Amino acid sequence: MEDLVDFLAKDYVALFIIIGIGIQLGRLSIKGISFDSSAVVFVAMLYGYFCYANDIPLAVPDIIQQIGLLLFIFTIGMQAGPVFFEALKTKALGLIGLGVLPVGIGAVVTVILACIFELDHDLAVGLFVGALSSTPGLASAIEATGSPAASIGYGIGYPFGVVGVILLIKFSPKIFNIQLQQEEDNYRKQTKVKHPKVVNASFMITNPEIHNRSIKDLNIRSTTHATISRIMRSDSLSEAPSPEALLYQGDIVKGVGTPDALERLKILLGPAIDTDIPSGGHYEVRWYTVSKRHTVNKTLRELGLRKNFKATVTRVRRAGIDLPAEPGLKLRFGDRLMISSSIENVQNLTQLLGDSLKEVETTSFLPVAIGIVIGLILGSLSIPLPFGSSISLGLTGGVLIAALILSRIGKTGPILWNLPVAGNQILRQFGLLLFLTPVGLTAGTLVVPVIGDYGFSLFAMAALITLVPMIMAILIGHVFMKINFLSLLGALAGGMTSTPGLSAVDSMTDTAAPQVAYATVYPFALVAIVLCTQILANL
Repeated sequence: MEDLVDFLAKDYVALFIIIGIGIQLGRLSIKGISFDSSAVVFVAMLYGYFCYANDIPLAVPDIIQQIGLLLFIFTIGMQAGPVFFEALKTKALGLIGLGVLPVGIGAVVTVILACIFELDHDLAVGLFVGALSSTPGLASAIEATGSPAASIGYGIGYPFGVVGVILLIKFSPKIFNIQLQQEEDNYRKQTKVKHPKVVNASFMITNPEIHNRSIKDLNIRSTTHATISRIMRSDSLSEAPSPEALLYQGDIVKGVGTPDALERLKILLGPAIDTDIPSGGHYEVRWYTVSKRHTVNKTLRELGLRKNFKATVTRVRRAGIDLPAEPGLKLRFGDRLMISSSIENVQNLTQLLGDSLKEVETTSFLPVAIGIVIGLILGSLSIPLPFGSSISLGLTGGVLIAALILSRIGKTGPILWNLPVAGNQILRQFGLLLFLTPVGLTAGTLVVPVIGDYGFSLFAMAALITLVPMIMAILIGHVFMKINFLSLLGALAGGMTSTPGLSAVDSMTDTAAPQVAYATVYPFALVAIVLCTQILANL
C-alpha cells in the first residue's frame, strides 16, 4: 500500500493520471452537455483533495503550469487574430459591442455581490471567470491574484457558465416569442446581399462599341469587378487572356465574379448564353497553394501573373471562403488560388507560389518561441492610469495581445507568424492540460474549507453572474438593436466564450448565422475577459 501511495505522490505520475481521466470524462455528454478539457480541473481538484485528506505530499513544479499557460494563451491569440482585426473593418461593431457587453456587466455584478456578501476578493475573481466559462480568464486570474482561491471560484462557477448559457439559449426563443423560421429567412436574404458567391457564366459579344478593343482598354476589371478567363472565336480559343487581348463581335467569353459583377459584364458585352467554353488543351485551370514565404503579404497586382506568366487568377479561397480575385488582395500563407494558365507555365507558377500543402501544414516552433518572448515583454510594461496608479497587461494579457498582432502581420522578414490549424490545436490542448492540472491540484486542498465558510450561496452568486448579463444583452440586442435573433444568440455564446452554447444554438438552425456571429465576437470577448479579470484583481 505504501508503494502505491508513493507512486501516486510522484508529480509526473499524478499529472498524466489526471490528464487521462479528465480527457475521458470530458468526452462524456449528457443531453448535449459536456465539460470537454475543463473536466481535467475537476479531476485534479478531487485528486488534490484526496492527497490532502490522506496527508500525501504532492506538488507539481510551478514551471509546468507556466509553460502550459504560455502555450495556451499564445495559440488562442494566433487563432483569433485574423478574425479579430478583419471584424474591425466591417459593420459588425454593434454585434461585437453587444457580445462583449455581458463581460462588462458580469464584472459589475461580481463586484456588487462581493461587497454585499463580503466575499473573498480572489474567490470573487474566480467566480467571475468560471461563470463566463473562460479558461483564458482563469489563467489571467491565477496570474493576477496568485491565489488558489481563484481556481476554487472557477470550479464553482464553471458548471453554471456551461449549463446556464445552454438553458437560456434554448428557452429564449419561447420567452421572447421568436419565430426561428422567419429569422432564418431574414438571415439568408441579408447574407445574399453582403456575401455574394463567386460564379461564372458565358457571354456573346454583341455590343459594337466593344469590337476590336482590348481588355485593358475597356478597363473591364475595374468597371465590372468581373474577370474574363477565356475567349472563344471561330478560329481559336484563348485561355487566361492577357490585358492586351482584343475582343470582337461574335466572340464568346467566360466571365468569373459575383452575380452583380456578371450582370454588369452582361450589360457591357452582350447576352448570357448556355454555351460552355471547353478547354483548349494548351491551358490548364487548377488550384495552387501559397506556401512560398516571399509571396506572403504581396498583392495579386504585385505578383504580375498576367504580365509574367499570361495567367489569370479567377478566385481566391481562404479558410474555406471564396474571395473575388481583386488586384489589391494581399495573399496570406495557405491561401489557395484558382489560376488559368498555359501548360508550360504551370511549373513556373508552382515555383513562384510553392503549392506545397506539406509546407503549409508543418508547424514551426520559431514563431511560438519569439512570439511568447515578445508577449512577456509587452505584459511587463506598466500602463499609467489616472490618479497616479498604473496597470500592466500581465503575462496572459501581454502574450494574448502579441499573438493577436503577430497573426495579423503574417510575416516579418523570414519569420512567418503562422500556425497550421492542426498544429495550433495540438499545442493549445497540450498547454491547457499542463495548466489546468496544477491549478486543480492546488485548489483541491482548499475547496472544502471555502464551501464551509460561504455555504451554497456561492452557487447562487455564480448563477447570477452567468444569467444577469445574458438576459440584459438579449433585451438590448432584440428590443433596441433589432439584431437577427440567431445572430444574437451566436454573439451571446461568443461573448460568454461558450462552445457548448454555440452547439446549442447550432442545433436550432440550418444557417451559419450563429457560427459567423460567434467567430466575430469570440476574440473580442477573450481580450475583454482577460482585461476585466486584471482590473477586478487589482481593485
